[in-house]
Amino acid sequence: MRFHSPQKLKTIADLIGSEFVGPEDFEVLGTNEIHMVKPGDIVFVNHPKYYDKALNSAATIILIDKKVECPEGKALLVSDDPFRDFNKINTHFTRIYNFTEELHDAEIGEGTRIHRTAVIGNNVKIGKNSLIFPNVVIGDRTEIGDNVIIQANTVLGGDAFYYRKLNGNFDRLISVGNVVIENNVEIGNGCTIDRGVTDSTVIGEGSVLDNQIQIGHDTVIGKKCLIASQVGIAGCCVIGDEVTLWGQVGIASGNKIESGSVILGKTGVNRDLKKGTYIGMFAEDFKGYLKKEVKLRNLK
Repeated sequence: MRFHSPQKLKTIADLIGSEFVGPEDFEVLGTNEIHMVKPGDIVFVNHPKYYDKALNSAATIILIDKKVECPEGKALLVSDDPFRDFNKINTHFTRIYNFTEELHDAEIGEGTRIHRTAVIGNNVKIGKNSLIFPNVVIGDRTEIGDNVIIQANTVLGGDAFYYRKLNGNFDRLISVGNVVIENNVEIGNGCTIDRGVTDSTVIGEGSVLDNQIQIGHDTVIGKKCLIASQVGIAGCCVIGDEVTLWGQVGIASGNKIESGSVILGKTGVNRDLKKGTYIGMFAEDFKGYLKKEVKLRNLK
């Protein structure tokens, strides 16, 4: 999430009541979670196991639960609860409506048709000649391009599945990102595409999604991808251009699939994949899988 205007380190520290390490006027441009950080971002970390990853990331402001040596060119915000204060910063700069208020401020392009039962949140933009079917829900800040088809009962922009365990309960990291659907995308019935925690979940131009597909927060789907029914993609994945995912493929969080790959039905992806064709619980190379099967069948 980028702030509407740059902030100062002391301003953010005062907002959350924390100590800070660095110049008072150190520039802060926004927030992001660890998989998506850019220079100028705040990232939070609340466990020693991940200190090095956060401190050495692209983020230049680290919201951390212990005062540590600050890397050169960066700043610290020292908090007793970084998770809580990350939420506080995000919701200070992004209003959360959750369909409790209607601003009626959607921008709708010429020739776009929206069924009367569709529900549209605030700060939504929809391009030209798009078609929104019955009972579609479009969450706040969603951006939809031209010539997009979204079929019935699909939900765009639901909350990210991102929690911590606190005092025996689950505590949500509040999602202030959005969903971006590029031009000429088709999305089937009953799909759910979560908005980014602090960035965008993106469906690339010309991609086609079948029915009942789940796409997690901050995931980026490339251009002209083909995704079959019941695929589940976790958060912060990057799927290249012209990738085919067949039915019931499951992709774990934070993984990348190179452009032009084909992932066959029921395959599990738990690591980054180079261009190729894959099958099986742990995404084996398809040709290697076939050779293995032949050898197994020839055993006596």
